Amino acid sequence: MTALMAHNLISRWSGALGVCAIIAVIRPAHADPRTVVELFTSQGCSSCPPADKIVGELAKDPGVIALSMPIDYWDYLGWKDTLADSRFSARQKAYSHVRGDRNLYTPQMIVNGSAQVIGSDRTAIDKAIKSTGKAEGVMSVPVSMTLSGKQINVSVEASKAATGRGEVWLCSVSRAVPISIGRGENRGQQVTYYNVVRNIVKIGDWNGTAGSWTVPLDSISSNGVDAAVVYVQDGSRDRPGAMLGAAFTVLR
Repeated sequence: MTALMAHNLISRWSGALGVCAIIAVIRPAHADPRTVVELFTSQGCSSCPPADKIVGELAKDPGVIALSMPIDYWDYLGWKDTLADSRFSARQKAYSHVRGDRNLYTPQMIVNGSAQVIGSDRTAIDKAIKSTGKAEGVMSVPVSMTLSGKQINVSVEASKAATGRGEVWLCSVSRAVPISIGRGENRGQQVTYYNVVRNIVKIGDWNGTAGSWTVPLDSISSNGVDAAVVYVQDGSRDRPGAMLGAAFTVLR
């Protein structure tokens, strides 16, 4: 399913993140990911299930942080996406503005913040992972995330290889969410969505020097969340650029 977006997308970039209950031990994030991929998907899109499956496959690779960001602009087609968030629709539109095109469709995958490919085309995805990984600064900034008691600790190291600026964002994630779809193009199907972003919040800015942030767990709890992702991205919320670094950790 493809379409040009002609209507305004509502952006909501505040509020508490969902990260599940208090963890009493320290767990390090998965180390040295080389790629962040974001799939813009919809339960109302008949072309999306193959792409959703690919996210599950990519999520098994410790070098890849694969995220599902369900959009809401197909909700009028007969099935309201139960995971959709207008912030993800706005994020997809922001990427389009940066590229200078109007290529907004599902399933669309953004690789390392800089390349867009059809989310069900595994060959194109693999090529984009390889090509974007060669770009200067991409995924070159060391990022770590640990859980300690009642808080998440995020650290971003200094780096001269990157642009020297960026924003730090924390995502709460549900690693696998099975959905039975009752109406619309996927009527009667049960689709599992992997690494679904349930909430996202900016925790700081990064200017090329080392930085650290602490996020209380008890202020960012919600049901169904069992992982967290932090990423440093060039640009801003409205003009997102290349991914500079990221980390993923399981919460339970």
